[in-house]
Amino acid sequence: MSEFSEKILKSLNPEQAEAVQYVNGPLLVIAGAGSGKTRVLTNRIAYLIDQGIPPGSILAVTFTNKAAREMKERVDSLIGGFDQNKFGSSQPLIGTFHAVCLRFLRSHIHLLGYEDSFVIYDTADQEALMKRVLADLGINPKTYAPRAILSKISQAKNQLIRPEEFSAKAHNQFMISAAECYREYQKRLKMSQALDFDDIIMKTIELFQGHLEILEKYRDAYQYIMIDEYQDTNYAQYILITLLAEKYKNLMVVGDADQSIYGFRGANMSNILDFHKHFPGAKTIKLEQNYRSTNSILEVAHTVIEKNQSRHDKKMRATKGEGDKVEVMAARTSRDEALEIAHEIANHKRCNLSSQYSDFAVLYRTNAQSRIMEEAFMRYGVPYKIIGGVKFYSRKEIKDMIAYLRVIQNPSDIVSLLRIINTPPRKIGAKTIEVLMGVADQLEMSLFDAMSACEGISELGAAKKEAIKSFADLLEHLKEKSKEYNVAGLLKYLISETGYKEFLLENSEVGKDKDSPGSGQTRLENVHELISVASKYNELEPDISLSTFLEEVSLIAEVDNLKETDRAVVLMTIHSAKGLEFPNVFVSGLEEGLFPHFNSMMSPEDLEEERRLMYVAITRAEEKLYLSFAKSRMFYGDTRQCVPSQFLKDIPVELLEGAVKELHSGYNEENSFLTERVEMFASSSRSRSGGKITPITQRSFNTGDDDSDGEIALNLKIGNRVRHKLWGDGKVIEVRGGIVTIHFDKIEIGTKKLAINIAPIVKIS
Repeated sequence: MSEFSEKILKSLNPEQAEAVQYVNGPLLVIAGAGSGKTRVLTNRIAYLIDQGIPPGSILAVTFTNKAAREMKERVDSLIGGFDQNKFGSSQPLIGTFHAVCLRFLRSHIHLLGYEDSFVIYDTADQEALMKRVLADLGINPKTYAPRAILSKISQAKNQLIRPEEFSAKAHNQFMISAAECYREYQKRLKMSQALDFDDIIMKTIELFQGHLEILEKYRDAYQYIMIDEYQDTNYAQYILITLLAEKYKNLMVVGDADQSIYGFRGANMSNILDFHKHFPGAKTIKLEQNYRSTNSILEVAHTVIEKNQSRHDKKMRATKGEGDKVEVMAARTSRDEALEIAHEIANHKRCNLSSQYSDFAVLYRTNAQSRIMEEAFMRYGVPYKIIGGVKFYSRKEIKDMIAYLRVIQNPSDIVSLLRIINTPPRKIGAKTIEVLMGVADQLEMSLFDAMSACEGISELGAAKKEAIKSFADLLEHLKEKSKEYNVAGLLKYLISETGYKEFLLENSEVGKDKDSPGSGQTRLENVHELISVASKYNELEPDISLSTFLEEVSLIAEVDNLKETDRAVVLMTIHSAKGLEFPNVFVSGLEEGLFPHFNSMMSPEDLEEERRLMYVAITRAEEKLYLSFAKSRMFYGDTRQCVPSQFLKDIPVELLEGAVKELHSGYNEENSFLTERVEMFASSSRSRSGGKITPITQRSFNTGDDDSDGEIALNLKIGNRVRHKLWGDGKVIEVRGGIVTIHFDKIEIGTKKLAINIAPIVKIS
């Protein structure tokens, strides 16, 4: 054994070392939360290379770009000292399922009748196309929503069900209509030279099954395959993996059935539970040593998950010691819950100067819970970052820019072309587009070709023809420039040539577009940020720069954008938190009907997935875990009384601290736990300021059981002196409804109108 391999193995625990050294044959690694699975995967790649296996014969697949980047960086660091002359330019292929399949398709998709310049449609593009399909088929979108039909099509593609088979299985009117839409949708995707995300894997399998010589090529090319997060694979991904690994069977899969939480997306947990049936003779290794969480957190996690039937038997062992007990937080209302969480973070930050706001995460079951959390954090002046709000790549101006680039690359892309045809306005309205679409359909040509040939369309007037021809010429001009400029330069050029910059600045009404909040200047800054993103492709040839940028943008996930340097509390759903970890974690809304969600109550399988979701939430915490619930919560405009989650009641009381009494014996109407916190905060506030300050938290707790969206009682009156966290002291000059007008002492601040229930203000006596 080489010195390098010995060094690797010494850095691992016995189970990790065993997995790294298992070279030939199928291997299942059951990797519990925080057990160092990425370390095992990356060290195994380095170990294989040290054993003489060519790097280019290794394929490692994961689910997110963030995980793929981390894996690449670790592998590069490990093998940096190898003799590069030994293997030449050979490198392991590490990427997501979609990125790996795109690599295959870019080389061979012409065998399926597509051009190499095909584009990838995201969710918004799919919906736009489906709306046109529904309109042309005469199907009322209010009867059958585009998203509902697309969801059924996605499920079919994940099961590798083609339109013909889907149609044969349709058993009711909705499914019959969905089948008709599926057939037309695929036809139009092909006409636009486009794939949706599900097509990327489905078309790769179609390529392999229809062209065995291509499959054989990649089987021989990638003789050693590793799959991360195997519990999250669906049927299509399972078939893809099986096709590639069938010849040599050197397949290592890593995962944990206890963390399978994507059943709603088509993930099939039986892939990992039945691995030995699919690959007889496979070896199993369990990684049960946890390097992330304290023992207190792991004990709580185990008591929750052990009640599930469908799982591998395992129990994690902590390396970090016992740690603090898990704290239960009880609140009278959901608003109180949010304020108590914000207070706890603010207090912790004040008492621990070395801590960062980014050390905290608040997790919730549904996105709808974020709004009230936002209000509480604004009230305390605590910076926060929402994962799952209006995403950067979902903003209108960003999607417009990407649509321009897509059309430049592929003029047949009808969805992108329709998005920009009148943006900025060019007097090409809906009726004109309808005429162009009719001609394109009649002559079986693309919309772009119909635009270029508009001179011969008698239904169009001279002014319309001029507008259309001018736009078509502009696109041709930009396409020529794409051969000269890299993607960043092309973006700079097109925002100038198209008039998009002036369009943004002239349409600067704040909040005008729900998909792009902010002023025209802010939107322009977003476009500039896109150019900054694109600049990393400056070293590539112009055409490669454009295609690579569009391909990578289409694969970006929101969590990939979470930077460790962001000094803000992270608010996100538990599903979004998968794969992340934080020193301090709050799991909120632990009430029956919310978590576990009421949709899971009628199905034992769905309830087990909710329990796995709870396990994932718990195991995101490294040092301190808080579990919170409320007595009442507003649902769809109605305030409802809540019952603590069964997951909380599954945990033995000796593992918990805080509001344990409220959890197991009902709520204390005096709410002594919260009252104690309020008094503590009020005392610390007075001692810091030297004055008399009304504690923010108390305003909420004194509102009783009402959980309406009304103002938190601050009792402000004209003449009151108040203090703002950023703007300093001021005087109340008007109170109307939930809005207070304050004239601040600082001349540069002046007079401001603020929402009482959000603004970080306190009343000074």
